[in-house]
Amino acid sequence: MKHTLVALVENKPGVLNRVASLFRRRNFNIDSLTVGRTESPEVSRMTIVMEDDPEKVQNQLYKLVNVIQVDNVTHAPNVSRDLALIKVKVDNDTRGQVTQLCDIFRAHIVDAGPDTVIVEVTGDEDKITSMTELLRPIGILEMVRTGVVTMARGDQVLAPPDLYFATNGNRSNGFRQNVL
Repeated sequence: MKHTLVALVENKPGVLNRVASLFRRRNFNIDSLTVGRTESPEVSRMTIVMEDDPEKVQNQLYKLVNVIQVDNVTHAPNVSRDLALIKVKVDNDTRGQVTQLCDIFRAHIVDAGPDTVIVEVTGDEDKITSMTELLRPIGILEMVRTGVVTMARGDQVLAPPDLYFATNGNRSNGFRQNVL
């Protein structure tokens, strides 16, 4: 079973390397890892999808000094999305097929040339995999996926408490609050 952890980390150089090194040292396998800025310039948000024991990974992440908060959102109501850009070889006959598939999957053609189109598809992993399998016989030339991003539904919020950064901007004070 895949598990999803969301971690808030300090937005500083080397933090991603420390997290990746932790996974390597502990022999944890990452299925998907996305990192991006948040509403706070001091904080980045990581979404980690893996099959390993989430509690063990969560405990290991908390040992890193730049980790602010980690929550397991696997069973929480959430919205998860992945994005893929898929370059497909087309001709006069297959261009219409690709357009029809885009309509069915609510995907978009974001670039078109005489012999190729680039399709942008957003959704859960199964939707992107299904779209990819239908485009494969037409001729996928190149593909890139962003990885999964997840956000809890409703009033549940994963955000650093204001007190956290008001004190001294790092976790050395031992302050940790789980909002989720």
